[in-house]
Amino acid sequence: MKQITPKYIVSGLLALALCQNMQSCTYLDKKPDNLLTSDMVWETRANAESYLNQIYSYIETPVDDFTTLGASDESSCNIPVVNVRQMAVGNWNPQSMYWQHYWNNAYAAIRQSFVFEENIDKVPEGALSTELKVQYKAEARFLRGWYYWKLLRQYGPAVLLKGTLGLNEDFNKYPRNSFQECVDYINSMMDLAAADLPVVWSASSNYGRPSKGTCLAIKSQVALWAASPLWNGNPRFANFKNKDGKALAPLQNDANKWQLAADAAKAVIDLNAYKLFTNLDEGDSKFDPYLSFRNLFLTNWNNEIIFSTHKADTWHWGHEKRSAPEPGGIAMMNATQNVVDAHLMRNGKTIEDPSSGYREDGFVATDDPADWGKSRDGVNRGYIAGNSNMYVNREARFYVNILYNGKPILPAPTADDRNFFSSDANKDGRGRAEFYYSGKAGLVQNSNSADKTGYLAQKNVSPASNIRQDRAVYRPYIHIRLAEIYLNYAESLNEVNPSHPDILSYLNLVRQRAGLPKLETVYPQVVGNKDEQRKWILRERQIEMAFEGDRYFTLLRRLMMGNPASRAIYRMNIASNDNNQGFFYQDFYKRNLLQNRYWDDKMYLFPILQDDIDKNTALVQNPGW
Repeated sequence: MKQITPKYIVSGLLALALCQNMQSCTYLDKKPDNLLTSDMVWETRANAESYLNQIYSYIETPVDDFTTLGASDESSCNIPVVNVRQMAVGNWNPQSMYWQHYWNNAYAAIRQSFVFEENIDKVPEGALSTELKVQYKAEARFLRGWYYWKLLRQYGPAVLLKGTLGLNEDFNKYPRNSFQECVDYINSMMDLAAADLPVVWSASSNYGRPSKGTCLAIKSQVALWAASPLWNGNPRFANFKNKDGKALAPLQNDANKWQLAADAAKAVIDLNAYKLFTNLDEGDSKFDPYLSFRNLFLTNWNNEIIFSTHKADTWHWGHEKRSAPEPGGIAMMNATQNVVDAHLMRNGKTIEDPSSGYREDGFVATDDPADWGKSRDGVNRGYIAGNSNMYVNREARFYVNILYNGKPILPAPTADDRNFFSSDANKDGRGRAEFYYSGKAGLVQNSNSADKTGYLAQKNVSPASNIRQDRAVYRPYIHIRLAEIYLNYAESLNEVNPSHPDILSYLNLVRQRAGLPKLETVYPQVVGNKDEQRKWILRERQIEMAFEGDRYFTLLRRLMMGNPASRAIYRMNIASNDNNQGFFYQDFYKRNLLQNRYWDDKMYLFPILQDDIDKNTALVQNPGW
């Protein structure tokens, strides 16, 4: 079979069948569709593979609609009509159509996975080998588990279908399964799939497919979710029951679930199939923490990646447009002051630590002596002369993740391209982002579309792209990588045995790739203290996984989304007139409250669309909705 490609080319017959399926009136569709199961569809390898590719096509990413990014404390969105803006003010309910695609698309994919598994053996042996049929069935089972996992994370307990529905099926026979039943089913799908998949794929033609390692990584994610406070004896769900009284949520805290989560993460690690990416893997002779972290996302199919998928040719272009300021970009992915402040100094200390060297007054006189990125880009990617001292001597991940006022714009490869983003007085070939009031990316020139925080998310942006010319370098989207598994392991193990040496060992591997000293070297008093280690693990996760969709779900599972610190979103003082002082206007660098976001505990779960509740009388709505 050919590589899972970014465009899903389906024959006319199959396209019609899929189209009819996706237009079904309910997620529990049982409408007969002769085309879907017609022998004509399964007569050729091409049609069968196109059908499987269609199931893959429902896989979503955090950058598809910005929900998991803009709903957490790491970012905001400058465009009023984007759905997540309604979440932030509490303007959504079971009648809202904003996010129906999550539920509907997942079940469409699940239905199709059953159809595929039930019919793939019809393809003639001469057209498709038995070996490939076994592999493709494994992929379909993985995808079924994947989509149930996404439903569980977004909506809680789902309705577990075990096959395609017959014509005479009664919807009332399909209430929601319990949380644990969903966990067990997802794990069973991953185990079945893993048995017929390689540990990793060696041939590039199979890149984009799940492997045994991917299946184990999903089990790690699910186990961490099940162990965390949201679903481990949460009293908020005490009355979350089906109409027959069946409890849908675990009512008692089970400390052993943390051990299960630690074991699940360690199972991935023990495969010895993955490694943290560094610039040395690209042939450089000198370790560069900036390039190591930046190019992790720009080096296709590298050895840190556990699962990534091809996306349509437009996703990376759209992502970079949303991550770039005006006039070439649309400045949509506004990083918050919250996530900026979470990043560490390069000595490994927090900015709150008086001994860290952090300053908020004045401007630096010289360029960063580290010269991060210079060996590859020919320019310094750390701080530069004239930057606010707020941004001086920060860790390498800060310069990868954040575009701040005065930082050169990344996807602008020539001096002429960079000058395009600069006011006349600043056309020096550096292309520094002008977020200040009168700047080219500021409020005066872009009142409706300007960045709203004084920052943009810059992770996963390529210096080889050119926003001015609407040209972006292709790359697959990374869904799971090894650093996340290390953090899963450290977090889970800390809840079981905070003195276990593996906690700091694996946490430090992530820190050291970022160029930071070991945690125990910087803060020895943290060692063995469960509460303090937990704070550090979650902070490292906030930084390492920034803008990858993880922060939103971490705040949910840890019951931290309703905390005042998670709801109060801060920015720079972008609306203050700089009086032509530009980058050197000191008042710009004062924190302002952008928004105190609305929160209700019912928002720990998405509501199920009321239309589906009405059509399936066995289906109960999520608590509070």
